[in-house]
Amino acid sequence: MTYLSIGDFSRATHMSVKTLRHYHRVGLLEPAHVDPATGYRRYTAEQIPTAQVIRRFRDLGMPLDDIDAVLAAPDVPARNERIVAHLRRLEDDLGRTRRSVAALRDLLAPPPADASANVELRSVPAVRAAAITEVVDVADMAAWFQGALGELYGTVAAQGVSEAGRAGGVFADELYTRHRGEATIFLPCAGAVRPMGRVVGCEVPAAELAVITHHGPPDDVDRSYGTLAAYVSRHALAVDGPMREYYLTGRRETADAGQWRTEIGWPVFQTAPSPT
Repeated sequence: MTYLSIGDFSRATHMSVKTLRHYHRVGLLEPAHVDPATGYRRYTAEQIPTAQVIRRFRDLGMPLDDIDAVLAAPDVPARNERIVAHLRRLEDDLGRTRRSVAALRDLLAPPPADASANVELRSVPAVRAAAITEVVDVADMAAWFQGALGELYGTVAAQGVSEAGRAGGVFADELYTRHRGEATIFLPCAGAVRPMGRVVGCEVPAAELAVITHHGPPDDVDRSYGTLAAYVSRHALAVDGPMREYYLTGRRETADAGQWRTEIGWPVFQTAPSPT
């Protein structure tokens, strides 16, 4: 059998000698022969196509373990399944990159001439509601929120109780300051709700709020919170109390996160009549 030295194989495959040695160590591309006395690695011409496949997949960002699984796949469908899984990861990464780019462009853009024009003062009455209240870590908040909201909608529908408004949330200060605190997700109802699972009936108390509407997914909701905080510090009398959110449009209405709308309410003490 005719062998190629590691140098010749490197030139033939455009892989560095260092890379070939690494692939040997991890078992991805083993030499056809290793001299037991000198440790010299030798390859065959038949290994060149495999090396080219490996290099192409590495250029596409595929991890070595996944490349090994592709090469070891028993048939073409199994091989393609691995490749498609990597393609989906690339698409997810691309989506995250695009969202990051958009967020950075927003940060570089000048703020509106009067950002506070988007804030209004509002008095909200007490409402009867179905609710779920738990102490939550911020890291778990997104998953907990979706689960709680789905349970509320399902329980209210199963009991035949009519919804009487948009779902909302009440969040203790500790969620923001310590990243762990009490959160309540509620759904206003036209009738009484029987306790079931985590769901109980409650009355969401009345409140005076400075309100801003956040447009889009929650990824950059901090900017809306910041605008609202700046408004309250200059134009309103802030009071102690939990933050409020009202979910006007969300995943239940549309899968397009760009269309989501969330009202954020900061507790205040009004000193002038509310415009609404």
